Amino acid sequence: MVARKGEFTVNITKKEVVAALLPMQEHWLQMSNLDLLLPPLDVCVFFCYKNPLSTSTSIIGSLKHSLAQALVSYYALAGEVVTNSMDEPELLCNNRGVDFVEAYADVELQCLNLYNPDETIEGKLVPTKKQGVLVVQATTLKCGGLVVACTFDHRIADAYSTNMFLVSWADISAQPTKPTTLPRPCFRRSILCPRRPPSIHPSLNDIYVLISDHPPPPQQQPENISEPLISRIYHVKVEQLNRMQILASSNNVKRSKLESFSAFLWKMVANGVSSSCETSFDGDEKRVVVKMGVVVDGRKRLSNGDKEKEAMMSSYFGNVLSIPYGGKSIMELVNKPLSWVADQVHEFLEEAVTEEHFLGLIDWVEAHRPMQGLAKIYCGSSTEEEGASFVVSSGQRFPVSKVDFGWGKPVFGSYHFPWGGNAGYVMPMPSPDGNGDWIVYMHFLKGHLDLIESQASHVFRPFSWDCLSNKVNQLVN
Repeated sequence: MVARKGEFTVNITKKEVVAALLPMQEHWLQMSNLDLLLPPLDVCVFFCYKNPLSTSTSIIGSLKHSLAQALVSYYALAGEVVTNSMDEPELLCNNRGVDFVEAYADVELQCLNLYNPDETIEGKLVPTKKQGVLVVQATTLKCGGLVVACTFDHRIADAYSTNMFLVSWADISAQPTKPTTLPRPCFRRSILCPRRPPSIHPSLNDIYVLISDHPPPPQQQPENISEPLISRIYHVKVEQLNRMQILASSNNVKRSKLESFSAFLWKMVANGVSSSCETSFDGDEKRVVVKMGVVVDGRKRLSNGDKEKEAMMSSYFGNVLSIPYGGKSIMELVNKPLSWVADQVHEFLEEAVTEEHFLGLIDWVEAHRPMQGLAKIYCGSSTEEEGASFVVSSGQRFPVSKVDFGWGKPVFGSYHFPWGGNAGYVMPMPSPDGNGDWIVYMHFLKGHLDLIESQASHVFRPFSWDCLSNKVNQLVN
């Protein structure tokens, strides 16, 4: 039986601040131009563990001590974001530390309803960040299991950087008597300096917009407010992913699993918009557009074959992201084959997976500072012609099997990112089983999720513990 809202409580038992183990000289760390594209967003990640052999006291103590060690290298996470004289965010590396919360939840691990994280994760097992850059919560469960959750300031770290830190922290905790062999993070902002003279491709003005140029939507009366976005977690089997990839590929061109999955989801959302339209489709389906963005990591693109730069970029800590997107009419998305939709995904991604795209984006930000830019797709739909907007992130590097603090690998892990924008958000991650299945976190309009579940239930299976090889009756053994 799963726990629903109100069926279990979480009690905070202790709060403290964990600072870096070694003292450091206070200094400023400027944001890169790519960091400046992020609004103040917090992203959460959590990991679930079976009943460890050690006592909860020694486990929590180990977590805090290894965190203090990890913060020596990852000192940015122990700082504070402040506003500088240009009214831009900047990082003060003062070792204020990381807020560490200890808690107890009167629920067993196998009773957690992870399919509906809004009820069981949000506000309970992931902490709310009130100060600093990072906050950690370790929650002991009734069965002796443990949930370790972190909330990061997205302006300081993207998913790649977050993964680096989590793996390093776990490695230090698991091998307390051995020095870590993992590379240290690189904070050299000069790697992402703008060019002189700048070179900005006009296409960047289609992907990014100044916040000052994007007026907020008109205020709505409470009775007219559209349905809210909600979060769900699904399990997608590898057989379905392989089938998508076959259908998305044509003319001897094999599309990636991410392109294929994104194309499939684009069609599904278009179906949802089509079903919810109040018109009788007297030509409106040709003008109602569904937009989809895909997050692209620029680290390899900026290396461009340079081995020395590749080594620096592979350990670079910060944001190196772009979110190109495409918009197509619901008629095209619904009626065209999946291979055609996948071609459209590949087409808008092709322009963004280059060194020039990211160098131009750095120049674009520099040309508009101190006015802040933002990915257009984040703003969601603003006109009747825009039926829906959403972003697919690439969480395939999510290190769920590597976040072993010394008492075993997680039986489950996921991001939790109700990001506050008007657009939906999707994060596909590898299953902890390591068998090619995916765990997919989705933050969408409820109506779209209901339609996806009804029309593609064979693909998007609401997550339950039975989805994993770690079956419910094994979790407490």
